[in-house]
Amino acid sequence: MRQIVLKQPGEFVAIEVARPALQPGHALVRVRRIGVCGSDLHAFAGRQPFFSYPRVLGHELGIEVLAVAPDGAAPADRPSIKPGDRCAVEPYLSCGTCRVCRRARYNCCERLQVLGVHTDGGMLDVLSVPTRLLHKSDRLTCDQLALVETLGIGAHAVRRSELRPGEEVLVVGAGPIGLAVVQFALAASGKVRVLEMNPARREFVKSLGVTASDAFDGQPAEVVFDATGNPSAMQESFQAVAHGGRLVFVGLVLGNIALDDPLFHRREMTLLASRNSCHEFPRIIRMIEEGRIDTKPWITHRLVLGDVPRDFAALGGTPGLVKAMIEVDDVAR
Repeated sequence: MRQIVLKQPGEFVAIEVARPALQPGHALVRVRRIGVCGSDLHAFAGRQPFFSYPRVLGHELGIEVLAVAPDGAAPADRPSIKPGDRCAVEPYLSCGTCRVCRRARYNCCERLQVLGVHTDGGMLDVLSVPTRLLHKSDRLTCDQLALVETLGIGAHAVRRSELRPGEEVLVVGAGPIGLAVVQFALAASGKVRVLEMNPARREFVKSLGVTASDAFDGQPAEVVFDATGNPSAMQESFQAVAHGGRLVFVGLVLGNIALDDPLFHRREMTLLASRNSCHEFPRIIRMIEEGRIDTKPWITHRLVLGDVPRDFAALGGTPGLVKAMIEVDDVAR
């Protein structure tokens, strides 16, 4: 079967590998859709923390189940998984035994491995994945299922912020992660506005009924989410936090972030990191099924898996890009 490998920064190669065997506790799944994440673009550019090469990317996955090991039952609180099911894949391989896992915070497990980041992911035809990480839907398309992980990042960030109804919210950066934050901040009844430099993304945000500008208006917000992954923007975000407010870093940067300590103390800010997603997939799937989240406008560009080595490099500079989706075509497996 095909496997697309990021051999080194700037170089994808296609190779043929054996189809994986069905392991205890796992399911074999046919990958149908792969969402392109900002972390994938950073890995291609050589700017992704916690990363080593070569690596098979792909952690935003919409899949179809091919086979389930006899002992590969889903958790008791979720529907059973069977061949033919369409599922989203929760890509967080946690140990289950460390301190944070015992507190059910598996998203920041001390030994966490994320598919497509720390270990090989879904840019291939058939993947072996622990059945406990599969979240099925009889109603959602593979496109929609591949967006659940992105939405989960925003959902978790909003949960971390403890956003209260009516609080002023500023989201800095309107890429897919920032848009996911906007979605769940609105769902939590926050008063949301967005700061975004890209004109096309500002227009996209406005189409959702949210105010967007290209410069800080001088009005601090009670909760600020920085989803840029840009050191300068992250440092400037401290200026936008109201007295007693919270700043949530959703984006991740390779390097240090400086802060103005007198400002930080004078306003008695709370600074939070938000990593991955935790316990959010079932809620997000329900919200999409119920029409409370519309993912259709998100996918602005498409390519097929076999064309990734040739076409991926152009994605980062594509005008109007919100979310690119990789389709896995039905070649011989």
